[in-house]
Amino acid sequence: MSDVGLDRPDTPGSLGTPGSPGAWDTESEEWLAETSVTGEPEVPEPAEPENTDPPTVDTDPPTVDASEDADPYAPSAPTPRAPEVATGLKPTTPGPARRSAADPVKALMHRHRELCARAVDPLEIAAGLEAHGVTDRTAVRFRHRDVFSLAEEMYARVPRDGETTPPPPVEQTSGPRADWALLTLLPGALCAATVTGIHLTDGQSRLVAALVGFLAVSLAVRAALSRGPLGTPDRAPATGTSTWTYWLLAYAALGDGLLAAAVTGGPDALPTGAADAPWPLATTPLLALTLSCGPAAWSAHLFAARARRKLAVSRGLEDFAASVRPLLLGTFALYLCALTALSALSAAAVAEPAALPQVIALGALLFLARLLTVHGFTHAPGAVLTAAATAQASALAAAFASRLPGCGFLAAPVDALVDLWGAGGIQTLSCGLGALALLIHGARKLTRASAHARAEDAC
Repeated sequence: MSDVGLDRPDTPGSLGTPGSPGAWDTESEEWLAETSVTGEPEVPEPAEPENTDPPTVDTDPPTVDASEDADPYAPSAPTPRAPEVATGLKPTTPGPARRSAADPVKALMHRHRELCARAVDPLEIAAGLEAHGVTDRTAVRFRHRDVFSLAEEMYARVPRDGETTPPPPVEQTSGPRADWALLTLLPGALCAATVTGIHLTDGQSRLVAALVGFLAVSLAVRAALSRGPLGTPDRAPATGTSTWTYWLLAYAALGDGLLAAAVTGGPDALPTGAADAPWPLATTPLLALTLSCGPAAWSAHLFAARARRKLAVSRGLEDFAASVRPLLLGTFALYLCALTALSALSAAAVAEPAALPQVIALGALLFLARLLTVHGFTHAPGAVLTAAATAQASALAAAFASRLPGCGFLAAPVDALVDLWGAGGIQTLSCGLGALALLIHGARKLTRASAHARAEDAC
C-alpha cells in the first residue's frame, strides 16, 4: 500500500520521495524533475500525513453550505451530499407535480361538464362561465388572462367524437329569415284593414268588424312573436306578460278617452268607435305599434348579429360589454325613429291626433321588454309591465272611486296630472318610467356574454 501512495502522488509536493532503493518508474522520475526545478524540498516533513486530515475536516462545512445555497449539481460534491441534492430538487419543480395532482382547470371542467360537452365553440363556454359568475379576475387564478382564453383551453381539452352536433350552416338562415320577415308585416297589414273597416262601417257592423279585426291581429302578433328575432328561445321560461301587454294595448286605444271622461263626470255611453264620441277610440297607437313589428324584428336581428360578431373578436368581458352598450343604444334609437315615423304616417292616414308621447313611451316599453325576453331575461320585463298596467288601472280606479262620498281626495293626484299633461300623461308617465327602468336593466344584462351564448336560429 505504501508503494501505491508513493508512486501516484495526488498533488506536487504533498508527499516525499520514495524511501526504498527500488527502481523509479516513468511518472516518479517526471515528478522528481518537477520538484528539482521548483526548488521544493525532496523530503517531506515528518508530520505531513497528520496534516492531510484537517483540510478534509475544514473543507466539509463549506461544501455543505454551498450545496444549500444555489448549486446542487456541483461536480466536486462528495457522496454523503447526495440526499441533500435530491431534497433540494423538490422546491424547484412544484408546478408540474401539483398541476398533475390537482389541475384547477380540470376541476372547473368537471364542475361545468355539461356546458363543455354541448358547446360547439369556445365562445359558448365563455358565455356560460360568465353566466355562472366567472369573471376575468377569476380567470387569473386559473393561470389565464381572461375568460376567453380559459374557455379556449377548456374547449380544447374536452374529448370530442363524431356524435358532436356541428353548428348550423349559414345557408339555412335564408329560408327562415324570409319567413319571419313576412310574419312581422302581417300584424300591421291586418290592423290597417281593421281600422279601415271600422271607419267605413257604422253601428253593429262596426262592432263586428272591430271584434273580428281584434282576433285576427292578435293571432298575427302571436305568430310574429313565435319565431324570428322576436321569438323566445327554449331557455326562456314562460311568463304571464302577454296579459299585461294586451291591457297596455287596450288602454292605448280606450284608456285616455275613458280617463278624460271619468275626470269630467262621464262617460255617459259605451264607445262607438268614432273619434269624436264621448268615449273616443284611438286607432293611431294600435296601427303604429302593429306596423312597427317589422322594424322591431329587424332591429332585434341587427343587435343579435352584431353582438355575436363582437363576441367572436373580444378578448375580455369588460371589452365586450363596452362595445355592445353603444350597439344596444343605437338599436333602441333606430326603433324609436321608425316608430315615430310610422306614428306620424298613421295619424295622417286615419285623420286622428298623433299622440306621439304615448305611442313612443309604450313602444319603447314593449320593445325593450321583448328584447330582454328574447335573450332569456324574463323577470324584469314581467315586473315592469305589471307595474305599468297597475299604475294605469289605479288611475282609472281612483277617478271613479272619488265619486263615492268622502273619497274625493283619491282623485287629487290624477286630476293634478291630467291638468298638467292631459289625459295621456298617465300613459306617458307609466310607460316612460317603465321603459327607462328596462333600458338601465338591459344595459347591464344585454351587454353580458351569457346573453348571446347561442345564435338565434332564425337569424
